[in-house]
Amino acid sequence: MAAVKALNPKAEVARAAQALAINISAARGLQDVLKTNLGPRGTMKMLVSGAGDIKLTKDGNVLLHEMQIQHPTASMIARVATAQDDITGDGTTSNVLIIGELLKQADLYVSEGLHPRVVTEGFEIAKNKALEVLENVKVTQQMDRDTLISVARTSLRTKVHQELADRLTEIVVDAVLAIKHKTDPIDLHMVEIMEMQHKTELDTQLVRGLVLDHGGRHPDMKKRVANAYILTCSVSMEYEKSEVNSGFFYKSAEERDKLVQAERKFTQERVQHVIDFKRKVCDGTDKTFVLINQKGIDPLSLDMLAREGIVALRRAKRRNMERIPLACGGSAVNAVNDLTPEILGYAGLVYEHVLGEQKFTFIEECKHPQSVTVLIKGPNQHTIAQIKDAIHDGLRAVKNAIEDGCVIPGAGAFEIAAHHALMEFKNTIKGRTRLGVQAFADALLIIPKVLAQNSGLDPQDVIVKLQQEHADSKLLIGVDLITGEPIIAADLGIWDNYRVKRQLLHSSTVIAGNLLLVDEIMRAGMSSLKG
Repeated sequence: MAAVKALNPKAEVARAAQALAINISAARGLQDVLKTNLGPRGTMKMLVSGAGDIKLTKDGNVLLHEMQIQHPTASMIARVATAQDDITGDGTTSNVLIIGELLKQADLYVSEGLHPRVVTEGFEIAKNKALEVLENVKVTQQMDRDTLISVARTSLRTKVHQELADRLTEIVVDAVLAIKHKTDPIDLHMVEIMEMQHKTELDTQLVRGLVLDHGGRHPDMKKRVANAYILTCSVSMEYEKSEVNSGFFYKSAEERDKLVQAERKFTQERVQHVIDFKRKVCDGTDKTFVLINQKGIDPLSLDMLAREGIVALRRAKRRNMERIPLACGGSAVNAVNDLTPEILGYAGLVYEHVLGEQKFTFIEECKHPQSVTVLIKGPNQHTIAQIKDAIHDGLRAVKNAIEDGCVIPGAGAFEIAAHHALMEFKNTIKGRTRLGVQAFADALLIIPKVLAQNSGLDPQDVIVKLQQEHADSKLLIGVDLITGEPIIAADLGIWDNYRVKRQLLHSSTVIAGNLLLVDEIMRAGMSSLKG
C-alpha cells in the first residue's frame, strides 16, 4: 500500500498501469476535442460562458484558454500548448494532437510489457533525427512580399473562413513590412489594433497612420483638416490648484479677480506658446495645425485653441504618444517653451469619424509611416474577437518568417518526410529502443491524417498515397484537401513557420516522455489541508 495512505487515509492513489491509463485517457480526451479544428477545413467550436457570452472559434489557443479544464493532466497539456502559442504564435492544436498520439502509440507497446523508459529513450533519439530532417527540408529564401503572403495565408486560413483570411493576409503582411526596420527587431506593439462595430468583417482595413479612439472636445473645432502639422506633447493645459493648502484674504471683488487671473496665467501662457508657434509655422501657408496632448486641456484653453483654428485632442493614450512620432515623424515634447519646426510631424489628412456615441480620429496620408493601425470592423462582438485573435496569429506568422529567414513546406509534407526518414533510421538502431522510434514516427502521421479527415477524405487512403508518392519522387509531398491527391506544397505556396515546427517537436516530446514516466498519481484528500 502507498506510504501516503498511512499519512493521509483520504488521499487518492493511482499506481503503475492505472496511472498511465489516466494520463493517456486525458491526453486522448483533449486530442478528441481539438482534432476537428485542425487545418483550413476544420470546424468551429462555440464556447458559452456562465454569463451567456458566446465565442465562436477554431483557434486552439483561444479554446484552451477559455475551456474550464478540470483534469490535472489535461490542464498540464493545455498549458504546454498555450506556452507554444506564447513563444511562437501558432501550433497549439498540432501540439495537443501530437502529444495525444505519442501517448497512444506508446501505449500499444507498454501494454505488451515494454518499459516506458525504453519508449521515452526512443522518443528522444527520434526527436533529434526529426530535427535533422527539419533542417534539411527548410527552404531558405529571400522573404519578399509574395512569400510572406503565402506564410500568412497558410496560418490565417486555419483560423477564419477563406474569403476573410485572404482579406486579412494582405493587411497583416503590409502592416509588418511598414513597421520593419533593417536593423531593429520587429516590435508588433507598433501595430495598433482598433475595433469598430459596424459594417461587415470584410470591411476590415489597414490604415497607414493612426486611429485614436477619441475626438475633439470643442464644438467649434474643425472635424476634418488636410495638410496638417502635428504637435505631440505631454503638457498639462488645465487649471491646477496649488499642492500646498493655503488660504488667501482679500478685501474686495477686484482683488479676488486679480487672484483668479494670476492663477490662470500659468495655463494661459502655455496655451499662448502653442498659439504663437502655430502662427509662426502656418501663417502664409495652406498648412493646418493639430495638437495631441497626453494630459488634460480645460474648456477655457480649448476655446483659445479653437478660435485660432487648432484641432486639439486631450488625454491621448501613452502608447499612442510613442506611435504618433513613428507614424507622422517629429518627436513628443514635455514642455512648450522652446518649440522648433523639427519636432512637428505631418499628416495629409486628419478627420473625425462618429459612430453612435463613440468618436474616432483618423490620422492618414503620412509620408513614411513606421506605425500603422489595423481597423477591425464586424457586425457583432464575437466576430470582432475572432478576427482580433486571427490578426494576432497572422502578425506573429509574418514576423517569425522574417526572423527565421526560412520556411517549411506545409500541408503535412514535413510529417510525411520525417516519417519516411525515421523508418529508414529505425533499421540502424539496435535493441528495443527502435520501438520508441517507430512509435514517434507513427505519431507524426496524425497531422496529415486529421487534415484529410477534416476535409471529408479517407485518412488511410490519403496517407498511403502520400507515402507512396514521397518514396517514389523523394519530393516534399503534402495533401490537397479538396481532392485528397498528393501535391508539392511548395509549388502552391503552402508554407509553415520553421520555429513553430521546431518548438512543436521539442515541447511535445518532453511532455509525452514525462507523462509516460509517471507511475503513481497521488491526489491529497481534503483532510491533509486541515491542521
